[in-house]
Amino acid sequence: MRQVSRVVLLDSQDRILLLHGFEPDRPTETWWFTPGGGLEGTETRAEAALRELAEETGITEAALGPLLWKRRCAFPFDGRRWEQDEWYYLARTDRTATDTAGHTDLERRSVSGLKWWTSEELSVSHETVYPTRLAELLRTLLDEGPPSAPVLLETERV
Repeated sequence: MRQVSRVVLLDSQDRILLLHGFEPDRPTETWWFTPGGGLEGTETRAEAALRELAEETGITEAALGPLLWKRRCAFPFDGRRWEQDEWYYLARTDRTATDTAGHTDLERRSVSGLKWWTSEELSVSHETVYPTRLAELLRTLLDEGPPSAPVLLETERV
């Protein structure tokens, strides 16, 4: 089970930053997802969240907030099956300019861009977004604030 930290990055206008991904061998198969990735060495979940955020977006000026959600997921990607235990952290930033120079080779082959989304845009979108209920989760977060304890999301298997 791969240990993963993800970031729900909000800007000063409460927009969320998502990456646009695709299957390297099938570039028309696309989806949107939050920045994040696997832990390296002895780093903590929070350290991994900030490192991945910097690598994938170029944003290093982010204040990491509380742990929001946890989920397990399984999916095929780039010729293998991934099994992940994901933790989603809230983070805030005033910086909206992004830089993908820190992408790994796999990210360069499977990420076509980044976009800041409003809650409303996400709610009406017909594109695939992970985690599946992100629009609803974001609306609740913006309306009620972070949960008092991390919310366990449904396991997703693709």
